[in-house]
Amino acid sequence: MNILLGKDGDVKIVLSFKEDDSLKEDFEIYSFLLENELFKGDCGEVYSDLSTDGKHTIFLGLGEEKELDFEDLKAAFFKLGKELMRLKVKSAGLELPSLNNLCYRRTNLSIAEGLLHSEYGFEKYLTEKKIKPSVEEFYIDILDEDKEKAESGIEEAKIVIEGIFLARDLVNEPAITMTPTKLSEIAKEELEAVGIEVEILGQREIEELGMEAFLKVSQGSDEEPKFIIMTYKGGESDDETLALVGKGLTYDTGGYSLKPSKSMDTMFTDMAGSASVIGALKSVALAGLKKNVVGIVAACENAISGGAYKPGDIIGSMAGKTIEVANTDAEGRLTLADALWYAATVVKADRIVDIATLTGACIVALSDVATGAITNDLDFMRDVEDASKRAGEHLWHLPHFKEFDERIKSTRADLINTSSGPAGAGTITAGLFLGQFVDEKPWVHLDIAGTSYISTARNYLPKGATGIPVNTLYNLVKCG
Repeated sequence: MNILLGKDGDVKIVLSFKEDDSLKEDFEIYSFLLENELFKGDCGEVYSDLSTDGKHTIFLGLGEEKELDFEDLKAAFFKLGKELMRLKVKSAGLELPSLNNLCYRRTNLSIAEGLLHSEYGFEKYLTEKKIKPSVEEFYIDILDEDKEKAESGIEEAKIVIEGIFLARDLVNEPAITMTPTKLSEIAKEELEAVGIEVEILGQREIEELGMEAFLKVSQGSDEEPKFIIMTYKGGESDDETLALVGKGLTYDTGGYSLKPSKSMDTMFTDMAGSASVIGALKSVALAGLKKNVVGIVAACENAISGGAYKPGDIIGSMAGKTIEVANTDAEGRLTLADALWYAATVVKADRIVDIATLTGACIVALSDVATGAITNDLDFMRDVEDASKRAGEHLWHLPHFKEFDERIKSTRADLINTSSGPAGAGTITAGLFLGQFVDEKPWVHLDIAGTSYISTARNYLPKGATGIPVNTLYNLVKCG
């Protein structure tokens, strides 16, 4: 879909607030719709009036004018996009008024995002495709003085969507094809094309770095681990560097702490953290943001074999800290421990965000609605929260009480990879474990176990991979 500025289109889109009487004079059918309660103007409500005389109109509801926000716009135009596709419309247009004093640039950005989201589908393995985009041009008629702001918003929407769709495709790909090697190859292909340096380390180089925790997780699999370093230099050499560290478990059996089969069928999604980093970096580069960002992924499988690590093992780490393995299914934090230490001490990042499908406990606490967050720096946390609000991706800052610190300590080693105290607070203690490997750099941990992959479509988020938190990461780089 090509989103353009101008006055054109075979179908006229008419925006309506809830029970808006002002449209009655211009559209004869509108009074009939209201009187017979066929259309009320609820947010995202759509009514199509296609005529044999070629005067085609679609009414799109926006709800209560005073309550309208950017997420409402995104969701409403997503539904409009689906309706246009259902009707096989090739071109459509609307006259865009000022909406509830909303920023005009972000209004156009949200409209474009919603429309573009409507065309996504992961149908690579379907013989018959179900999603068949039809709209070739969508026109937005605006005042000349608003043109520059509108064009900027639309262009940014396209850029962010590219990163989101890339992340979705990576997560939706099954583990039989999305191996650590394949993930590293795609990262290299996608990111080098937009000017990002990509370095891929194999088994030998990982061993030379002393990444014992990462290697212990990977050693049960026949697939070679890959350590992926993606460097974007958009700022000056002395500007701060932000590190984005994504969990890259391309499949997780749980190891000897074997998952039940029903908990294993979606474990091809356990690399969603790495996918979000790759997707966000692509958007950052396409936008040409004047920032320095390094993406880091420790990619491997957690499998079972005679050589796999076992519950009760004590292993080392790149940081020199020893770890008691109480549960081999708490493997993500082991791979991230070495990746975070690399970000802090080799990359020497000024600030670090890690993104991981880390704990089922986060789903218990926040369902598939919000990402859980832990931090050691409240100022940095506020930047991440602001970015999530701009992105429309819910995030919840979880507490760090000193009592939780005791629960990641072991009597047999420096640390233990699951809580050693009373049950509960699994998301918090997992995050605090990771905090031991950031060398006291400002750091935020994002647990996307619930939000990165959903079982039921919601608004513009499809069933399956959502692409969360690509938009948040992009906005953090841009504004944080």
